[in-house]
Parts: sequence; structure tokens; C-alpha cells
Amino acid sequence: MEKLTSRQHRIGMWKFVLTSILGIFLFMTPLRVDGETTLPIALLAGWLKQLVGSFMPTFIVMIIIVSTLLSIYFSVRRHSRSAFIKNLFEVNWIWLTIRIIGTLFAIAVYFKLPIPYVNTEATGQLIYNDLLPTLVTVFLFAGLFLPLLMDYGLFEFIGPMFSKVMRPLFTLPGRSAVENLASFVGDGTVGVMMASKQYAEGFYTRREATVIATSFSVVSITFAIVIAKQVDVMNHFFYFYFTVIASCLIAAFITPRIWPLSSVPDTYSNGSTEKLKEDIPSGYNAFTFGFENAVRRGYRGRNFSDFFGLGLRTIMDMWFAVLPVVMAIGTIATMLAEFTPLFKLLGAPFVPILNLLQVPHAQEAAQTILIGFADMFLPAILIQDVPSEMTRFVIGALSISQLIYLSEVGGVILGSKIPVSLPKLFAIFLIRTVIILPIIILMAHLIY
Repeated sequence: MEKLTSRQHRIGMWKFVLTSILGIFLFMTPLRVDGETTLPIALLAGWLKQLVGSFMPTFIVMIIIVSTLLSIYFSVRRHSRSAFIKNLFEVNWIWLTIRIIGTLFAIAVYFKLPIPYVNTEATGQLIYNDLLPTLVTVFLFAGLFLPLLMDYGLFEFIGPMFSKVMRPLFTLPGRSAVENLASFVGDGTVGVMMASKQYAEGFYTRREATVIATSFSVVSITFAIVIAKQVDVMNHFFYFYFTVIASCLIAAFITPRIWPLSSVPDTYSNGSTEKLKEDIPSGYNAFTFGFENAVRRGYRGRNFSDFFGLGLRTIMDMWFAVLPVVMAIGTIATMLAEFTPLFKLLGAPFVPILNLLQVPHAQEAAQTILIGFADMFLPAILIQDVPSEMTRFVIGALSISQLIYLSEVGGVILGSKIPVSLPKLFAIFLIRTVIILPIIILMAHLIY
């Protein structure tokens, strides 16, 4: 292990401790503001959204148009000297097409063009006006402050202590406990951002990053409250959210061990297959080894100018790469959900299963089970008028626990550095649904 002088050790320790405390406060500390539970990072995002106000739609369309124009230019030329430009704008024809489609959709909504199916409240307007402003502000502050959690030793400190839990339970390195907790307490898109960055920097394999992004990107407790209110089960909110957490943890235990996650290559972004070692050397225990690693990482951590430079690159990466993809895929998914019987037909096989498990109004419930792949709110909206509270409880909890909905987390995954295809993402979503549905129904029977 690299030796530090006493002065270097002291500097590294304070950098690790202070940045970790600030990062944990921003991303993982619930606050009560105006009677509602939120996080400092979400509070900052909401404040910025209010400050920008009516300029936000213009800002978003500018980002998306610039992203697509630069993608067309650099993807055709394909000899940029900048690694950052090459990584961000040199894409294959599939992703270039998706970015172009997202731009056309954004222009249609922004300029209020009367394009059927695209420019409606339930499709393009939902994505553009409701989701993208939130992503812009969350990406800004998350991109700026994520290095507090990732670059100054917190992952190195947590890793040795959690390796004996995360590896056998979830087939993940111990360091992943930090972002998994951030996802559970905070927001799923933050967890995806962290996993993508850790994969790009060589700390996670492709399989590990995919498992984290698809198994732990749970919506925040604030969104869970919104869904619980929508389906009118706030009188049982503790059991409702406990059911979500329990079903997600069970699914996170099972899904990495079966197809398709088990078939994802265990290779790092540089092509290496040699796993990063998590062994604790003699003379150390998990705490002392983690602390020494954290101090060393803290000492080597970036100075303030580099810190903000890295944050700016991360923000640009998320804005220019993710927003056009979310606009394209989210709009198409909501169009399929709103104007075609696709998701109703896909949900038909669940009718006998729901009848067997004694869920009231099985026909209505089955139609909502797979529609959550398009957007998390759609099942809650469609089931809210069903008279059975138990059925509303089941569908509300299921819509949150499925995690992968294209209008946000799924779109962010597809736009991130983690190489997951759309068909494989749907397969993971479907398998998660099959695993967690009986668990949620069992919990509902215990409550009702």
C-alpha cells in the first residue's frame, strides 16, 4: 500500500471526511420542507426550475437541437481529436436516428405543431413539459456534486465493509452500496448516473453496472408518496413503501443470477476481465483498510478547479446524450400506451394469474401491469377508479417496483454509457414483474 506522510495523511483524511459528509447530506438526507419529505439535491433542483421558469422549454429545445446537430456533424466526420467530443457526439446510425427523432418530437411540442399522436398531453407534452425540466435540473446538481460521493474516498471506505454483503447477496462489489443507497433514498436517475460513471472509469464491469442500473434505480420516497396518493392508499403508506423495498430487494437477489443479466459479459469498459480485488490484507480489518484507502483517495482527489471542470463535463454528457434519447423513446412509448392496444394485449396473460391469486377486478388490473414500461404514472392513472383498495395497492406498488420505465429511468439507462439494448431492457422489466407481482399480492393479502 502506498505510504503517505503524516501531512499528506491529514490532508487526505479531511478531504475524505468533509466531502463525504457534504455528499451524504446532499444526496441521502431527507428533509421536511413545507410538510413534505425531500432531499437537498431535489430542493436545489426545484428551486432552479422555479428560477428559470418560462425559459426552461426554450433551454431544453436548444440543448436537444445542438446535441443532434453536433452528433450529425461528428458522426459523419468521425475524426475528432477530443476524446470528450468523440465519446459524446460520435455515435452509430441507430443512436443518431434516435437523437434525430427526439429532436423532431421536441420541436413539434415546443412550437406547438399540430402533429397527431406526438403533441398531446399524454405523450410528447408529458415528456417535454413534465419530465425533461426535472431531468435538466437534477442532472445539473447531480453532475456537479456527485464527485463528492465518488472521487474523494467514500466508495473506498464503504467497499471493504460491504463486500461480504453485496457480493454474496447481489453479485456486486461492496462499493456499490453507496449508490444503491443513494437510489433508494434519493432518485433512480442519480443511481444510473453513478453506475454509468463508475463503469466508464473502470470500477464496475458491464454486468455489474447493468445490475445496479436495472435493480436499484428505485424512485424516491417523494414519488412513492405521489403514487400512493394517486391510488388512494396513503392510509397504508408504511406498508405500501415497505412492500416496494422488500420486493425490490428480493428481485435484486434473483435477477442477477438468471438470464438476461447473468449473460451480460463481466468485462470492464477497457476490455479487461480481471476483477478488481476486494481482499483485506493482513494487519487490517474491514474498517481500517477502508479508511486507509479512503484517505489515499481523498489525498489524490481533484482540487476545486478540476472538481468543477469535471462536473461541467458530466453535466454536458448527461444533457446532450440523454435528453434527446428520453424525448424520443419516452414519447414513442407513451404513444404506444395511449393509442394502441399493445400493452393491453401483453397484459392479457396476467388475467388468469390475478384470478388465481384472488386479486379483485383482475381484468382491469391486468391491462395496467406492463404499461408501466412506458411510464410509471400510467398504471396508477388507469387503476385509480377501481373500487377495490387492495387492487389499487397492488398496481401502485408494482408500478414503482418495476423500476424500468422508458419515460425516465429506462430512457436514462439507454442514453448512458451502460450498453443495454431496448429488447434486453424489456426482458429485464418483464422478468422483474413476474418475480415481484406474487410478493406484492401476498403483502396485500396480509394487509387487506
